[in-house]
Amino acid sequence: MTSPNLFHAACRAVAAFAVLFGATLLPDAGAAQDRTQIGYGRLIVNDSAGELKDRWQTGNVVSSRVWGYGWDGQAPARPGDLLELRFNGQIIAPANLRDFNPDDRLYAGSLSLGLHTHFTRGGTEVALGGDLVMTGPQTRLDDFQDMLHDLLNIVRPGDDVTDEQVEDGFHPTLVAEAGRQIAFGASGNLRPFTELRWGAETLARVGVDVTFGQFGVGELLARDPVTGTRYQVVTKDPVGTSLYLGADVAQVASSVYLPDDRGPDLEETRTRLRAGLNWQGEAWGVQYGVTYLSEEFEGQPEGQFLGSARIKYNF
Repeated sequence: MTSPNLFHAACRAVAAFAVLFGATLLPDAGAAQDRTQIGYGRLIVNDSAGELKDRWQTGNVVSSRVWGYGWDGQAPARPGDLLELRFNGQIIAPANLRDFNPDDRLYAGSLSLGLHTHFTRGGTEVALGGDLVMTGPQTRLDDFQDMLHDLLNIVRPGDDVTDEQVEDGFHPTLVAEAGRQIAFGASGNLRPFTELRWGAETLARVGVDVTFGQFGVGELLARDPVTGTRYQVVTKDPVGTSLYLGADVAQVASSVYLPDDRGPDLEETRTRLRAGLNWQGEAWGVQYGVTYLSEEFEGQPEGQFLGSARIKYNF
């Protein structure tokens, strides 16, 4: 059983952050009024790019657009000066797409749009914000997957599966992350972090990211919610190759994707392990990584591997 004290504390912390965030979005008469878009990033995640299967956390696309008053190599000190508009589209599916299995997880589609701010206090990098998560048939993601799989001539989701999917809903979700970069060696960077989520999924997470190379140095990175992979949003496009590694563990209190009233129960502990490369040339760059996700529901026979990728071209 998850400790209620942990999540009561987490909820209080996220709520306090939300109040702070809202207050800092009020206009500042002394600030310049020429906020402009200073960055854009995206990442595509799919299990077929990780283990050539189509199940469970089967795929998502996350993208971020950032506005601010400029960029000097780190997030500003004042919350609200730098704003990130974040979109995520996600499909979750049982292992058998054709026939409903009551012991497997439910089919689920979700779309989310959120506003987040990034700031730095005393060397600690903070990301704070909220997403509105829409779930169920109203997302039409089941129709999208059906069309895509028909086009690719692969197994399409059956009616028995989509009829039992997670129901329609809107789920306000608060998200807070704090991390601190620690340089080591010639090009190494260690970044321990903590994360709290309260809403569509309520959990507390601790982890670490390690990079070797210039990826993330003097840049703003955002985190994919499914794999934990970070991707460039405000970037200097440093030429060269970087290696990145990461690991985290979460204690989960609830998830709309694993409801209490039907389907299997959620696993209260989740682990993620990830590794990848980022290559940047003069005109274009490629990021590719693989993430291992531990079992997310009781009865899940094994974990899974997801691939994440981004191709960037500078016109």
